[in-house]
Amino acid sequence: MATRREDERLERLRTLDEQIADALRESQDNGELKSAPSWGRPLALDDGYDQTPDGLKMPFKILKDAGHVPAEVELMREIAALQAELDAAPAAEADTPAWRAKRQRVAEKRQLLALRLEHLRRSGSL
Repeated sequence: MATRREDERLERLRTLDEQIADALRESQDNGELKSAPSWGRPLALDDGYDQTPDGLKMPFKILKDAGHVPAEVELMREIAALQAELDAAPAAEADTPAWRAKRQRVAEKRQLLALRLEHLRRSGSL
């Protein structure tokens, strides 16, 4: 009985790195890693982390971990959605008042995003 408790205690004391290494070894042994679509390719590290000012990295990580996104990211999503709607519109709708209004909204949101990003770059704070 004492050995089981000691084993449980030792398991809890294992470092996170050791647990990750064990999980990776197990995945490699059972072939799970090789079946991943990105196997053998360099990691795509285009998440914007390197471009984020140092003073904003931790606040943005906290927001991300809490399930929230910065206002700038939300603006980017809105712009992408509106642009996709514009791109998908038939050519006949390309000159309607609704299409022009949507194009104007995209331009305004892009301008707002550019201003917010410039402010963040200059101030380095939220």
